[in-house]
Amino acid sequence: MKPSTLPKPGTAPQRRTGGTFFFVLLSIAAGLLLSTQSRINGALGAALGDAITASTISFGVGLAALVLLALLIPPVRASVAQVPGALARGDFPRWYLAAGVVGALVVFSQATAIALVGVALFTVCLVTGQCIGSMAMDRIGFGGAPPRKISALRLLGAVLTIAGVIWAASPRGAGADILALLLPMILSAVVGVLMGFQSASNGVQAAAYGTAVAAALVNFATGFAVLVALMLLRLPAGIGLNPFPAHWWYYSGGLLGCLFVGITVMAIKRLGVLVTSLAAVGGQLIGSLLLDVLAPAAGSSVSPATVMGTILTLLAVALASLAGHRKPTAGTREKTPALN
Repeated sequence: MKPSTLPKPGTAPQRRTGGTFFFVLLSIAAGLLLSTQSRINGALGAALGDAITASTISFGVGLAALVLLALLIPPVRASVAQVPGALARGDFPRWYLAAGVVGALVVFSQATAIALVGVALFTVCLVTGQCIGSMAMDRIGFGGAPPRKISALRLLGAVLTIAGVIWAASPRGAGADILALLLPMILSAVVGVLMGFQSASNGVQAAAYGTAVAAALVNFATGFAVLVALMLLRLPAGIGLNPFPAHWWYYSGGLLGCLFVGITVMAIKRLGVLVTSLAAVGGQLIGSLLLDVLAPAAGSSVSPATVMGTILTLLAVALASLAGHRKPTAGTREKTPALN
């Protein structure tokens, strides 16, 4: 990748045209992958009895797969070799590397919350956070874009999103420990708020390195380093684990995470962060409901209220996102899409 094609520090990568429908379908598929990854990492966390260990294994598998890919495929290896130079030149703020930490938090929340609230409710809370985080980044002008005011429609979308979560969670309220449900729901929502930053930062890094694989590798390396550090800090106190599951699929969450990051980074180049996130949200909601209906796990609860609350959340996210995506007025040039 020539230096002249790199984005200026703190700016979003240029959006390309063509193949829009295909990349929308890819983004929806990425959302389905994230829901499946959530179920797998949640099952691994429950089986081991330790969410941090499960998260470390998931990230380690994903990182190993990406390193192997870089070793075997010369173009990928060449793009990974661009990483030190991009960091040295300051092609983007170095704190964008924190996207990998957000990825670790996503996996940790999956391993912790799924067994308590089920995939559907976890995803609804995650989507709520994504909606709120997107609006916050619009307001502050993340990535060098000018700040945008939060319109009444976007605010209404956020309110409806929260209402959808309450509706979806209502069947679990009767006879349940509200605090036990509330904590994993809040954790999932907070992680969702951070996911907008993760996707945007990965998009900027992919433009600097030249490929989505290099950005995904940096993301997984950073997250894995954080998780390993946490494991080392816990060693003196001892880590009691249940026996490792024998089935191979328990360890496939990291591979799905690689695909999710890679697909969303590629889609952002064509669609922008806004449309990519919206399509992925649709895939997450559809996938989570299908998993809880077709392959329910412990903690899952699907009722008409869960379904209707999820549908309301999806519609609210669409309203909140599209309301802030205005076309440029006549006589003005289209600006680089904001990282929101």
